[in-house]
Amino acid sequence: AEAPPGPRRERPPPPAVERSAAGPGLWYEKAAPGDRRLGKVVTIAKSKKFRDNHGKVLLEGHRLIKDALEAGAVPQTLFFSTVGHLKELPEAEIKRASLIKVKFEDIKIWSDLVTPQGLLGIFSKPDHAKMSYPAAQLTNSLPLLLICDNIRDPGNLGTILRSAAGAGCEKVLITKGCVDPWEPKVLRAGMGAHFRLPIVANLDWESVPSNLPAGTQVCVADNKDPGAQAKTTSVLRGAGRAGSAPGNTKPPAKSRPEAAPEHEDEEEAADIPELATQCYYEDWVRTPAAVVIGGETHGLSADALHLAASTGGKRLVVPVVPGVDSLNAAIAAAIVLFEGKRQLLRRHKQEDDRQKVP
Repeated sequence: AEAPPGPRRERPPPPAVERSAAGPGLWYEKAAPGDRRLGKVVTIAKSKKFRDNHGKVLLEGHRLIKDALEAGAVPQTLFFSTVGHLKELPEAEIKRASLIKVKFEDIKIWSDLVTPQGLLGIFSKPDHAKMSYPAAQLTNSLPLLLICDNIRDPGNLGTILRSAAGAGCEKVLITKGCVDPWEPKVLRAGMGAHFRLPIVANLDWESVPSNLPAGTQVCVADNKDPGAQAKTTSVLRGAGRAGSAPGNTKPPAKSRPEAAPEHEDEEEAADIPELATQCYYEDWVRTPAAVVIGGETHGLSADALHLAASTGGKRLVVPVVPGVDSLNAAIAAAIVLFEGKRQLLRRHKQEDDRQKVP
């Protein structure tokens, strides 16, 4: 005879959702023990592939999340350790998000900060065309744009974006080959710059001109000594090799036996357009103007140099004491952008003075 069936095992019911009020009309959920949503969502949000495919970004800290909300970024989920964090954010904006209270220790596990604040937010990836940038930023905006070329270091890109916002740039264009501006380290170094001016990322060089105002003159920031020969500069070597567009790359020297070693640099330099070179503090601003900043490892790409040549642009040199290595890309960007700002403001003042003369 068959043994009678044993007692059926029931799965334990899911933990009940505990909801509490954080103010009139503002409710949040308390994460139950074993809730794995924080780990899963934050891990996914830190993935560039996920950001690109699903349009989500991770923001951390009160200041960055508040800047994002005020600029019109759409929150999806906010994780917080104390209700006080919510009271510091605009209530009307966070009502649209799922609010989940978790233990500070859980946030600390997934935080990208050395000293976590206890506040993390998953946002829809912001669309620069739909953002509402601060009135003070728009009022002080200048016909000056920044183009990032081969910027691979997250800290550098974030600092460059912060400088662009501080100088009053109208827009920042980030070409393919640069680090993703929505990486957590870039966001942290940007100190809210992502929500102060339009940032257009992942651009092919072919689409850069269509993102520039008509008549823009494009200049490139360079480490070249004005008196040096073009073929001896590291920037040209970088532009002819690692920074070249895929369609402009040459086969290795081994596959071109006819090319003598002493002629290789000459052949590479032949594809590089000649640009007038001058120090950054000499007059170069033409309205509107754009500046290309190249990365420290790969330098300026051939595409950047061709774009500058096609607009009548120049090489702008920040001279350093002989023997000193070239400046950090973020420092060079700040110097050139603020000089561009100075020249534009001086030009505007001169035009105003001429109009006042009877």
